[in-house]
Amino acid sequence: MLKQTQQQKLLQKLSPQQIQLMKLLQVPTAVLEERIKEELEENPALEYGEEAHEDEFKDPQEEFNSADAEEGEDEFEPDGSENEYDNIDISEYVSEGDDDIADYKLRDDNYPDQDENKTIPVRVETSFHEHLLSQLGMLELDDRQNSIAEQIIGSIDDDGYLRREVSAIVDDLSFSQNVATDEDEIRDLIRKIQEFDPPGVAATDLKECLLLQLKRKPQDDPGVSGAYQILENYFDEFTKKHYEKIQKGLNMNDESLKEAIGQIIRLTPKPGGNFATLNKAESYVVPDFFILNNNGKLELTLNSKNAPDLRISEGYRDMLKEYDRGDKKDKRQKEAVLFIKQKIDAAKWFIDAIKQRQHTLLSTMESIMGYQREFFLTGDETTMRPMILKDIADITQLDISTVSRVANSKYVQTEFGTFKLKFFFSESLSTDSGEEVSTREVKKILSDLIEGENKRKPLSDENLTKMLQDKGYNIARRTVAKYREQLNIPVARLRKEL
Repeated sequence: MLKQTQQQKLLQKLSPQQIQLMKLLQVPTAVLEERIKEELEENPALEYGEEAHEDEFKDPQEEFNSADAEEGEDEFEPDGSENEYDNIDISEYVSEGDDDIADYKLRDDNYPDQDENKTIPVRVETSFHEHLLSQLGMLELDDRQNSIAEQIIGSIDDDGYLRREVSAIVDDLSFSQNVATDEDEIRDLIRKIQEFDPPGVAATDLKECLLLQLKRKPQDDPGVSGAYQILENYFDEFTKKHYEKIQKGLNMNDESLKEAIGQIIRLTPKPGGNFATLNKAESYVVPDFFILNNNGKLELTLNSKNAPDLRISEGYRDMLKEYDRGDKKDKRQKEAVLFIKQKIDAAKWFIDAIKQRQHTLLSTMESIMGYQREFFLTGDETTMRPMILKDIADITQLDISTVSRVANSKYVQTEFGTFKLKFFFSESLSTDSGEEVSTREVKKILSDLIEGENKRKPLSDENLTKMLQDKGYNIARRTVAKYREQLNIPVARLRKEL
């Protein structure tokens, strides 16, 4: 039996502008300029302006709230009905005395006029594989052999290792390039490529990589011969720092062993690592914020690239005015006006989202700066307070997810260095007195203890735990081990030196 029922549902729905803001918040300064270029290409009503004004724009937060109230409406996709074309209202776009309604310029009195007309230097790089290919000309190869050598170089990873099986390279050449070869020919070419710069390239593993580098060193250098014997015959013992077994097996005294190990540790475990990889954002750290200590007063500045000079195109506004002044308005003109309105509204939305992004970034960073004031004044990690996302969310009255988006991939430059915003967030740990301290403080003390240890007898995790407990920190051995691993510090045995 069929019957009809009515029910009410309460739904949360983000407006398009809020979604756009969330996406922009996640974008670091280094990528923001590219994002703005994309918007400029997609929306001809948006352009860079020379003289713009922001006084005619509503507060972006009010725009966000009003956009929420209009959820479900989609004014940008007309259905083409006559009624819709007949009721086009463009009064807000062409009102008298409001010529600058679309002009907008994000600036703050505190911003120095830097970076405006400066030419930014661009680093010219040669990739690792391009460097290897450029050396192929030194080999006397025919076209077929050259194709095989290029395939081998293309199979070398960014670290400089050739981890692909020789048989797989043979299959690749046969199926993709229709080049018939065998494993012996491949291995012969690999040996020739291993003579390329940098030393150690095209090795299959770390042991071979280090041996290839040692072969290029003068054999009469102190320790080279011993280093070669250690890597060739006692590689596992060397990686585990079982020096007693090595000395006994090779009948080496302490001085000879020290010279040999000195030669090994000067080798490069990743021969391709010295070459920059193009187009990696992490290769370029662009600070989003700058904090200056002005006689004890912290001054926060947002990177000027976060305040782009954007406005609505004058040409688009002029087209609306022409339409408003005209008497005959056919359907084609009305369709054009709807398109123009859509582009102008989209441009306004984007400009407001940029402004709201700027406000949110500053608000969040000001709260972090105030919370960790002692660190920004002294640079001492032990002065950092425990701080989680909720602490900043409570201060700024923003959602935790919004604070997380701001903290992600953002950097702040201080007189003590450039830090990722996530650096300032840490959990708390209790002391004997019941005081809560930042785990960042504990890690700093742990790092200092390990740095000051006797490298001949490194401190074990148990000894480190006892030393931290003596300083008043309630901490377990497994927690010390976890913090040590997070600091990328190996266990005591692997920290041992001669």
